[in-house]
Amino acid sequence: MKSQRLARHRIPERAITRLSIYLRCLEELLADGTLAVSSQQLANRFGLNSAQVRKDLAYFGQFGVRGLGYYTGELKGNLERILGLTQQWEVALVGLGNLGSALLNYRGFQQRGFRLAAAFDNDAGKVGMRIGRVPVFDVERIVPILKRRRIKMAVIAVPAAAAQAVTDQLVAAGVNAILNFAPTQLSVPKRVKVQNVDLSVMLKTLSFYTTRSARAS
Repeated sequence: MKSQRLARHRIPERAITRLSIYLRCLEELLADGTLAVSSQQLANRFGLNSAQVRKDLAYFGQFGVRGLGYYTGELKGNLERILGLTQQWEVALVGLGNLGSALLNYRGFQQRGFRLAAAFDNDAGKVGMRIGRVPVFDVERIVPILKRRRIKMAVIAVPAAAAQAVTDQLVAAGVNAILNFAPTQLSVPKRVKVQNVDLSVMLKTLSFYTTRSARAS
């Protein structure tokens, strides 16, 4: 058991991130009626590296069949289990500005097994509302509400200046996974995983490649 725990600690974060890409690929293959696929076919179809696919999957077990590859539906089910997607997760959203409101209306969360269960904002005009099925609470109630509902995941969509204070409340409420859209680095305990999504950085990266392409043409 100890060796298994150590093995999990050695799994690169990028390998875990790629599992979600493999899962999306498998969903597309199943929709096309592809019942079995090799790592090379998977790589060729979706611009992946076949050796990387095999290496990433090997961290979690042996899923392939020699001479055949992978049964698409079976591998999809295994990846869903590994990623914890066989259950529905309740998620809290903090910040109902333009971005937060867009996230609140994004149906992809529900389709992927994540249900926005509570939203928080400091705008008195929004507090007390119910947007769709999601109730909106004052940010001062983050701790008691999340503790009572045992919500462990949260999305932050507030200005950078408010992000750390919101994070501190989420940590106090027992949240251990945060998707952060605020353009700032957050300070959290080791038990808390933060995934940063900085849209401005992504656009600057695209700007680099666009400029490079224009110079080459």
